[in-house]
Amino acid sequence: MIQVRNLDFSYHNQHVLQDINFHVEPGTIVSIMGPNGSGKSTLLRLLRGRLKPEAGQVCWSGAEAYLLPRREMATRVAVVPQQMQQPFGFQVREMVAMGRYIYQRALAGPSRRDWAIVDQALADTDSSHLARRCSAELSGGELQRVMLARALAQQASVMMLDEATSQLDMGHKRSICMLLRDLCQQGKTIVQVSHDMNSAAEISQQILLLDPCGSQLGFGPPEDVLSNDHIQKAYGVEVDIERHPRGGQLRFLPRPLGGASISPYITP
Repeated sequence: MIQVRNLDFSYHNQHVLQDINFHVEPGTIVSIMGPNGSGKSTLLRLLRGRLKPEAGQVCWSGAEAYLLPRREMATRVAVVPQQMQQPFGFQVREMVAMGRYIYQRALAGPSRRDWAIVDQALADTDSSHLARRCSAELSGGELQRVMLARALAQQASVMMLDEATSQLDMGHKRSICMLLRDLCQQGKTIVQVSHDMNSAAEISQQILLLDPCGSQLGFGPPEDVLSNDHIQKAYGVEVDIERHPRGGQLRFLPRPLGGASISPYITP
């Protein structure tokens, strides 16, 4: 379990995150949400030990994240970053195989088993047809799927995704959401930063919502955290909240310019 207690963090004496408290249970999806500049990506870096808290703690099963060795953390968590720095000139299949480096002996290349895991990760992200392409030739959406495949190939128990579906088309975004849900049901823990409120509410067990100042507005099930009051405090907009007539999932509809409601407001 990942436990965050009384977490504060600042850049150059400017508060970014203030008094954050939540926990991530194994085998769940937690979505971190909030407006631009609210500290979501910084929080992911704190969760995986790349930054040291100014105050409070981020603990993995009792061990503080920033004290864990990089290689040990790599066995625990796979990351799909927001800003993707791709190795120039590598084939896609080779890029995905980089997710297997922690399991390889010094000076040894990928094994037959490693390549089988790589090919399965490519298939799971609908990227098999890209395997022989040069990474520099990919579109933004294609590259996002390849980076997700690399994280899958790492086979860590936790995945952290920073807006990993932001450039995907509707079909691929839907398939990736279904993949994340299936991985969760298989026992994988997923922490994602997302701006897609509808998708996050559908697949997440818990939502962490931040306000513009990096303070915590709420943590809990989507129906508890994503209230109109919280959404207005976070984003400065009013929404109509309803449930899908077939599946019952929450749907969030920003009210159109002029303030008229486009559907009955139903408090979840």
